[in-house]
Amino acid sequence: VRTKSDKTQVAQKAVLEFLLINHPIDCPVCDQAGECKLQEYYMDYDRQRSRFPLPEKVHKRKAVPVGPLVMLDQERCILCARCTRFLDEVTHTSELAIHERGDHCEIDLAPGKTLDNPYSANVVDICPVGALTNRDFRFRARVWYLERTPSVCGGCANGCNIEIYHREGTIYRFQPRANPDVNQFWMCDVGRMSYAGLQHEGRLTAPLVREANAFVRAPWALALGAAGRLADIARTHGPGAVGIVVSGQASNEEIYLARRLGEVLRARVAGMAWSPADAFHDDFLVKADKNPNTRGLRLQGLGPDGAVDALIAAAAGGDLQALVLHRVDLTAWVAEAAARTALERVPFLLVLDSEQRATAEYADVVLPIGTYAESDGTFTSHAGRVQRLWRAVDPPGEARPGWQALAELVASVGGEAPAASAAAVFAALACGGGPFAGLGYDTLGTQGSPAA
Repeated sequence: VRTKSDKTQVAQKAVLEFLLINHPIDCPVCDQAGECKLQEYYMDYDRQRSRFPLPEKVHKRKAVPVGPLVMLDQERCILCARCTRFLDEVTHTSELAIHERGDHCEIDLAPGKTLDNPYSANVVDICPVGALTNRDFRFRARVWYLERTPSVCGGCANGCNIEIYHREGTIYRFQPRANPDVNQFWMCDVGRMSYAGLQHEGRLTAPLVREANAFVRAPWALALGAAGRLADIARTHGPGAVGIVVSGQASNEEIYLARRLGEVLRARVAGMAWSPADAFHDDFLVKADKNPNTRGLRLQGLGPDGAVDALIAAAAGGDLQALVLHRVDLTAWVAEAAARTALERVPFLLVLDSEQRATAEYADVVLPIGTYAESDGTFTSHAGRVQRLWRAVDPPGEARPGWQALAELVASVGGEAPAASAAAVFAALACGGGPFAGLGYDTLGTQGSPAA
């Protein structure tokens, strides 16, 4: 096979000329610039002026909304049929089709349809030109200014591999990252748009300590000193006086450190994996479990076994002297009356969270922690695959990665825990044997590895 011969190069130029005959000269304003395959092929194989006068090009519709997330520009379309194949063969919804004939062929909606299936935005990813663009991302940033960091979607238990596009501390979009063992090349629209929920005005940005009836911003050292009251409670009231609840939103490293905190305080530790009763799911990627690390909880012995209900009952009944909640919103996840009673009656409440939620209003100390996009770590998917998270952006304000906040909390109550890095915490978890034995950040790579 010869790809550099004169005959081959003439054929390549001819194909590019056919593709560009009716293509508009939109490159300076096209939102696909920087990741357009047609631009790349023109520079690699063509580089010749068009012999077709600009006014004689076939004109079609531009900037046509075809769905909540997708905008169509028919003039830019090169009729590769990737989008129609995806909708025919992957989602089986067939919202788009090729209409008309000859050089008037165009992609358009099928009669009576709107591009509004749970995976609609994937057609944007596979479009090689700027014919299909994301309505949310359009004109927000040029891609050559953005950095990319591999990660895992935290929207559900499937663990779809993603790339986080960001710049100067702001996340601009999530896109799927290929992993044939998890999500192939796709991701759902809800997971794709979940980046917005990681950066909003409700984020916790500084430690808070309650004084009288109001919160006061405090330095981390002061807040950790106040949280050190847990050690006094444990010494005074004995084993089981402190309760710790960690959710399936936490990474494996954070769960390990929450368990370590429980060992130091001789506390009762429970895992909680809450999802809405009517949570959407399907047979493709989306799981009803909206926690990215429920399997991680179970593999560390914190499965949903009623332990949380027992802790809530103990707090409501006055049998629990302190409660630590890590990425847990009791007011939203438990019957309102039971949650409020427990939160009001427990003498000392420590909350570690990334958002200012109703549960934090009852706290004595609030420690702000970063989201999964703001920390290194690992999640374990519903299938038991352990996958890496890479820190894409820094936590806002004074917030710290969850593993770091927990390691410092363990130290503040007189315990020892790995504090050098998330990798060191995972190494300690793996050294403890069990399902994570033999795993490490170097062995997980970018595709992950099944737990034992």
